[in-house]
Amino acid sequence: MKRVPKSRRGRLVLLAAVLVAAGSIVVGAVRGSGGELPLAGLPAGPVDARALADLVIRVDASGHDPREIAVELDGEPVTGTVEGDTVLVRPGPLPDGVHRLTATAPGGFLSGGPDAAGSFTVDSTPPVVLVTATPPPTSYRLPFVVRGSVQGAQQVRLGAQPITPAPDGTFEVTLPRPPAATTIEAVDAAGNVTTVPILGGVDIPRTRAVHVTAHAWSHEGLRESVLDLARAGRIDTVQLDIKDEDGIIGYDSQVPLARESGAASTIYDAPAAVRQLHDLGLRVVGRIVAFRDPQVAAWAWHSGRRDWVVQHAGGQPYSSHYGPIAFTNFAHPEIRRYNIDLAVEAAKLGFDDIMYDYVRRPDGPLAQMVFPGIATDPTTSIAEFLRESRDPVHESGAVLGAAVFGIASTRPEQIAQDIPMIARHVDYVAPMLYPSHWNAGEYGVADPNSQPYDIILASLGDFVRLTAGTGAEVIPWLQDFSLGVTYGPGQVQAQIDATAAAGIDSYILWSPTVRYHL
Repeated sequence: MKRVPKSRRGRLVLLAAVLVAAGSIVVGAVRGSGGELPLAGLPAGPVDARALADLVIRVDASGHDPREIAVELDGEPVTGTVEGDTVLVRPGPLPDGVHRLTATAPGGFLSGGPDAAGSFTVDSTPPVVLVTATPPPTSYRLPFVVRGSVQGAQQVRLGAQPITPAPDGTFEVTLPRPPAATTIEAVDAAGNVTTVPILGGVDIPRTRAVHVTAHAWSHEGLRESVLDLARAGRIDTVQLDIKDEDGIIGYDSQVPLARESGAASTIYDAPAAVRQLHDLGLRVVGRIVAFRDPQVAAWAWHSGRRDWVVQHAGGQPYSSHYGPIAFTNFAHPEIRRYNIDLAVEAAKLGFDDIMYDYVRRPDGPLAQMVFPGIATDPTTSIAEFLRESRDPVHESGAVLGAAVFGIASTRPEQIAQDIPMIARHVDYVAPMLYPSHWNAGEYGVADPNSQPYDIILASLGDFVRLTAGTGAEVIPWLQDFSLGVTYGPGQVQAQIDATAAAGIDSYILWSPTVRYHL
């Protein structure tokens, strides 16, 4: 073979660059006519399909005509792009395995091989992750265990928490409480990622509940009538008011705004009430009437905090059939914080669930309302409040629910309650499906108030459909009061039967007088 004169021999160097945001390039080396030549960037480890798509190998042909450089990939000629004294080679799609690239200048093969050579490995196979199905706990006060196995991964994370699997690939992680939702993510040396969703949340026990006001609980006769239902096995849950429609908190809350505004009271002893109900094996749902709050609204308005109150376009408090100053401004951070603080306090006192009611805008023409400081539309703002509430409530040990209007399934804009948006941030939605509240002919039911079974079954189907895939359950409010039609055991049972026919075994009965037909 003819020897190339030194004056023509220049250096032939392989340079490679992988443009991947998540990784960096490791400097290697190739063999050339002058011995080991520096290699900048050829991947030292495996590359995945994304990195391969961006891989550019540069052949430095200084001292040679780059158009005469012979480049081969796995023994097959490849065509590069010439830029000055450099030949750019883009391998493109390749199968998994080790691939060898060689470059030879005219008159090369001085030592029986190419002037430059380098190898790299393609690995597009992601790690294998198997998660063992584990029944979810029934409370956010219980730990949440994730078990499974992983193969072929270099890094494993549960959410943001690193996991170190055992030598055989198995892992078990115990979280202090169930997450709302998270993922197991496994990454191999090439950057391939496998992500497995972990459905968090809790398995809410069957709920057969009745509504109890603070004053009813403080009344021995009404309290005992509710407890008798529990002793007879007719209910397993009591919904006890925390903050009512007047904005009054039934117990001596220590939340600063509750005390400053005069909302806190001593109608009942919350720790004692929760303890008594738990001793009977009952769950306790604490109801917080969120934004219908005349107590704080009036206090805020008269103390110069007018942006805490929903207003008319003219700047006065928004008045309605609820009263002259009834609704606080759900968009204001202090109003949100107040309700969340009450929820957290109640959860820490032992309430099993926190259910927000009146988590909506006032009903009426939206164009006549002003929500000072709102940065989005009312519907989104309401959902964002629930998102802000979720973690503090869960971290305090309670399940989070939201009571919603029945019409929210078909007319969400009327009260700013978008059911799919809300459902993504709560453990359950509780639609108020009272037959007396539907118009004649809705859902094809001629007289809903006289046809409780038909209207409950028809309307409940919409809520099941709208919450599908959100992780939220549906627990309907049912009617146990008379409004236009006399309601007794038959009408109540018809609604319970319709709920069961819709595939739901939970419900909450509403009676403003706290007298129930069970």
